[in-house]
Amino acid sequence: MPSVTYSSTRGGQKHLDFRTVVMTGLARDRGLFVPDTIPTVTKEELESWRSLSYADLSVKVISKFVQDDQVPADKLEDIIKRSCAAFRHKDVTPVVSVGGHKILELFHGPTFAFKDVALQMLGNFFE
Repeated sequence: MPSVTYSSTRGGQKHLDFRTVVMTGLARDRGLFVPDTIPTVTKEELESWRSLSYADLSVKVISKFVQDDQVPADKLEDIIKRSCAAFRHKDVTPVVSVGGHKILELFHGPTFAFKDVALQMLGNFFE
């Protein structure tokens, strides 16, 4: 399967590979990079993912966007698992019930902020 490419939301940069996008950050036109295509997931894959941990599910999902030609599978798995290990809750971002509502808690990372969900992994990609 070919790697997903990424383009700026403002159209200034198109069809860049994952490594280039990670190292670039914001596009030159100040847009955000988004995937040019969304990989498919079969019903069978979804069903097989049902009981996975957050880290293992993250490996499966992110692997759809980041192929071996950009980050070897074993390194990608290591990056994801090290990133998840930095969180204080075993579920990384648990869903809890509060007053009859389901709430996703995004504050279990090292800085207690929602940004930890993305930035823990981003930092590990730079290593």
